[in-house]
Amino acid sequence: MKSTTHFILGLLALASGMEAKAQIQLPSVFSDGMVLQQNSKVAVWGWGNPSETLMILSEWNPGDTVRTVVDNQGRWKAEVPTGHAGGPYTLEVKGGNESRKLSDVMLGEVWLCSGQSNMEWSADMGIMNGEQEVKQAACPSVRIFHNPKQGADTPQTDCRTKWEVATPESMRKTSATAYFFARYLTEHLKVPVGILVSAWGGTPAEVWTPADIVEKDEILSKNKLKDYPWWPIKPGVLYNQMIHPLVPYQIVGCIWYQGESNHENAPSYARLVFKMVEAWRKDFGWDFPFYYVQIAPHTYGAKNNTPALLREQQELMLGQVKNTAMINISDLVENVKDIHPRNKRAIGERLACLAMDKVYGQFTGAYESPRLASAELQKGKIVVNLEGNFSTLQSTTPHITGLVLTDGKGDTLTVKAKIKGKQIILPVRKLNPPYRVSYCFDEATIGSLRTEAGMPVLPFCTKPIEKQ
Repeated sequence: MKSTTHFILGLLALASGMEAKAQIQLPSVFSDGMVLQQNSKVAVWGWGNPSETLMILSEWNPGDTVRTVVDNQGRWKAEVPTGHAGGPYTLEVKGGNESRKLSDVMLGEVWLCSGQSNMEWSADMGIMNGEQEVKQAACPSVRIFHNPKQGADTPQTDCRTKWEVATPESMRKTSATAYFFARYLTEHLKVPVGILVSAWGGTPAEVWTPADIVEKDEILSKNKLKDYPWWPIKPGVLYNQMIHPLVPYQIVGCIWYQGESNHENAPSYARLVFKMVEAWRKDFGWDFPFYYVQIAPHTYGAKNNTPALLREQQELMLGQVKNTAMINISDLVENVKDIHPRNKRAIGERLACLAMDKVYGQFTGAYESPRLASAELQKGKIVVNLEGNFSTLQSTTPHITGLVLTDGKGDTLTVKAKIKGKQIILPVRKLNPPYRVSYCFDEATIGSLRTEAGMPVLPFCTKPIEKQ
């Protein structure tokens, strides 16, 4: 009897000791140096001892202690109000016998930056003026959370990285596009900017989308993806490990640079990204802005003009996915044989100009490209109307590079087009209808049409034109 009592007491002591040693835990997205979204109620979460009450104390709001209780699976979550941008502050999570205290916490703007290699591309990989940009990368108001390239078969709750201040060392190994985007924002908004970088070269959008969404879709499930040893192609695996662990960290929006790896399945791309964005927005709890880059001219050597069809799908997304916008970067391509345009600063800053205008209400530079509005026959001429925030068009070459007119037989016709304001006018008298007008609707042509602010016109291909 005595030995049994000692055994039970020993078990109780062991259990008590195990509970005492259990620590308040935070996911890696909560670490020293992080940026929390200003003027918001941000989610803070982690793990602890079941049923224990935790107190969350923020230095920016010392009079408001947030309390939460750890559930019966050892998880907890709370909403913490933030104020105006500033810092550095501390954020502390306290339990009965222990606490976790984070330092150098900033309040500012937080953006998710995702995609494939053009988003992943770093200064170490080779960018325009790379070493000079690295030397100038000491920017303490920019903070980087760079997710390592890892996948998982099921949704994960944590990832293996931490926040870093932008320095020459940290900048050179992260997304150059995301860094330049953040630096432009912090310079113009005068607030800290945090970037959550989740990007992996070569990856199709399917891997960034929850697997069940792709697998249960009658169209998306039929897409065939080439298998490579260098990047994953299984639906959902990067969503599981590189997006899901960030949920529901408060973000103000997302920039996305991807599409090259989906060109062979171009007809379903808008459908796929619509569903991906819908899933992400559900996870993060709101319809955040989703801004993206149209894939650049490049000599893919593809069949059936699929890169042009992919760009067409990216433009279609503007009408299908709410709160989205797109930039065109064809004018920033140095070499169409290189799928990675190296002027990442200009690309990041063009995305930032878009965000400054759409999110922050400050126009700081041109970013919008004209797009096709209509095309019709008028007295022996085809009048192509373009729309957008511009006044006039011009061509950087005597004849408009990239403009193609075909007749009813599919023959390419040579005509002298004229520019008039927002219109392109092509004479077609005595030619055989129906006609079709296209502009840069191929793999790699860099067109010559520009707005007065230098913005390139989006590629287009009209429907057959025959009635006057």
